[in-house]
Amino acid sequence: MLSYRDVVSADLGSLTSTADDWDDMADGFRRLEEAYSGTVLGVATGGEWVGISAAAAAVKFSATKAEFAAGQTEARAIADILRDAHGQFTLLVGAVRDVVEQAKKDGMEVDSNGTVHFDFTELNKYRNDPDSKDLAAEKRAAVGVWNEKVKQAVKAVDDADKGVKLALHDAAGVKSFFERMFDSVLGRDGFNANAVGDIELVEARRAKAYADQILAGGEPSDLAEWERLMRDNSQDRVFSQTLLNSLGPEDTLKLSNRLNDLAYLDDVKDKRSYLHINTGLANSLATATRVPEFLGPRGADGKRQPLKYGSEEYQERFGEWRASSDGRFYREWIDELDRLGDDEFDSKVVGEKISLGHGHGQEVRGYQSLVTLMQQGEGYSPSFVSEVTDNMIAMEKKDPDIWDLRGDFSGDKDGWFANDPVDGALGVMSRDPEGAAVYLDPATDEGKKRFEYLLGHGDGARDWDVVDTREYRKVETSGPDVEDADTRAGLGAALTAAATGVDPSGGEPRPTSHSEANDRVFKHSLEYLSKQGDDMHSALRDDMAKILINHGREVHEEMSDTHGKSSVLDRDQLAEITKQVSRSRDSYDILNAGMNYSIVESFHDSSQAPEDTLSAAGRTIGFLEESRYNAMQSDVKDRTWEKAWSYHGSGAVLNFIPIVGDIAQRGADVVTTAWVVNEAKRDAEELERNSERVYDQRQGHLNALAEQWYSVNSDWADGETGYSRKTGIYQRIEEAANAGNASLDGTTGVQE
Repeated sequence: MLSYRDVVSADLGSLTSTADDWDDMADGFRRLEEAYSGTVLGVATGGEWVGISAAAAAVKFSATKAEFAAGQTEARAIADILRDAHGQFTLLVGAVRDVVEQAKKDGMEVDSNGTVHFDFTELNKYRNDPDSKDLAAEKRAAVGVWNEKVKQAVKAVDDADKGVKLALHDAAGVKSFFERMFDSVLGRDGFNANAVGDIELVEARRAKAYADQILAGGEPSDLAEWERLMRDNSQDRVFSQTLLNSLGPEDTLKLSNRLNDLAYLDDVKDKRSYLHINTGLANSLATATRVPEFLGPRGADGKRQPLKYGSEEYQERFGEWRASSDGRFYREWIDELDRLGDDEFDSKVVGEKISLGHGHGQEVRGYQSLVTLMQQGEGYSPSFVSEVTDNMIAMEKKDPDIWDLRGDFSGDKDGWFANDPVDGALGVMSRDPEGAAVYLDPATDEGKKRFEYLLGHGDGARDWDVVDTREYRKVETSGPDVEDADTRAGLGAALTAAATGVDPSGGEPRPTSHSEANDRVFKHSLEYLSKQGDDMHSALRDDMAKILINHGREVHEEMSDTHGKSSVLDRDQLAEITKQVSRSRDSYDILNAGMNYSIVESFHDSSQAPEDTLSAAGRTIGFLEESRYNAMQSDVKDRTWEKAWSYHGSGAVLNFIPIVGDIAQRGADVVTTAWVVNEAKRDAEELERNSERVYDQRQGHLNALAEQWYSVNSDWADGETGYSRKTGIYQRIEEAANAGNASLDGTTGVQE
């Protein structure tokens, strides 16, 4: 493997100069071929030399001429490979240097071996800071992160280097001893007339050879190289389309199934490698079907901006591209995958789940195999995911039981398999929030129909029962189909992405604004799901909590409005959804912790009167408390709220808080800590639902909010009557909380 020193000291310029030399060699072969054709070859074919010897010479001379032509092909292929290598290495070596520079900007040092260090003596000046231990821990973690980034950047260069070596060997006809012996017998030991100057094309052919070994029931002759090929090239369009074209959709699904069988059942010692290869296959599918970026007209600055996905202009351009020769691969794969969608495929690992090892398992549908594969990749065009999902929905409307299988496929052990491919595809869709918003946008007929089909109940709604409960081997028995344990996981993620503009899987900046489509999906969710009341599915509670806190400003404004002045949201709809969210402890935790951030942020809003923001904070807390009480009354027989509790909401909250400003966030963290303490105390004392002590324990939370408000508004408060730090602010916020209790459903705040 290349070392860091190898990478940063490489002379890349020699690649282009060497490529020029190979082109000169090709020109030399061309001149030799021309001269040979006009002199030597002409002797045998000019008509003056006849007979057996002339015929024999003509064959020999023609073979020599062909060698001159083959020499040109091989030389030019090598020149093209070297130039391709120069372009790749320039980018990849530059990426290594960029990582090093970024590490240095983060205060790190990088030695000549590429190892990242940090001088911890720099932290001595913070030794009296109570947070110094946390700072040291952060720097130690950062050292590990930067070392891994350097390592991966160097590995990318090494992967490319191996690809160049493979292509050069292929172009030069470098073969094994036995292959050379075989070619010698057949007279094929000259220059390579079939040399290819495209690295990715050569690598795709090699990857296909390994795939063929798997499809034939064997194992790859070089698992490590196959893994490298897929890791290094799955983002390349030439490689991806070449590989997938050579496989075809049917063998692609069979290959993915077989890789899963090897990973989870037949060859678990190499599970990691097989899953990496399947990820590469999934990424190749995303790359090969990727829709190009369509640019709009030039703006005033002379630049052309990408057309917005889902716009009329985009749809028009997409339709033209889809019908063109450039869109042929996309179109043919969409159509062929749909043809295979209800076909049955072998999957040992899925069959074994219910066959108890007797080989009498169940087969999986083509779309189940496809979505299982897609879940392992990333970067799919939203149009591809949308079309696949729509095609599956059309298929299941004809046969609602088409995906039913025996056995539960959820959790860490079995959740990788998309037994419900529609839900799985929605999960893939959620990684592109803009695409999810277009898909579920109620402003379009298609979006509204999808929304209500997926989230509805009763006639016309989707059948989510995909687990066949028939007893094994007793196919004549019948039993009700039931939901899988992870039912609606993908739907919830897609709904969250569509309503917030945030990828629920994390790893992206939090937005500070929403698109019009985000707002439409959000408000339609409130309207549509609130009508379901207690029938709203419990699997959506966490997702709706995240959606509410992401729209925290509007939600806080509506929750705190006891006089009906706010018109941003429908209060009755919000009350019902808040109640439904509050029926699950974790969902309630996400909502309350998230609302703390929106409340504290409002304290810093200079456009609002300070006294109004304090009162609004109390009223929102009262609204939330009353919602919890109402939720508990709906679930009198459910005693989960009296069980041991610990707070798990922080990780689920932060990605959905649209707040800018460290000061506000730190204040919200303090308030949330106080709230957690209150909740723990409430839980430890096993307070009864119908006791007024339910409200007694919120005081610490209210006090923490009041203190945060005072820290922002002390100059104003000290000059006003009734807002003293000693008692005034605490009394004001408690009165507001009681008003919030009463405003929700007419109670006084003390529950009987």
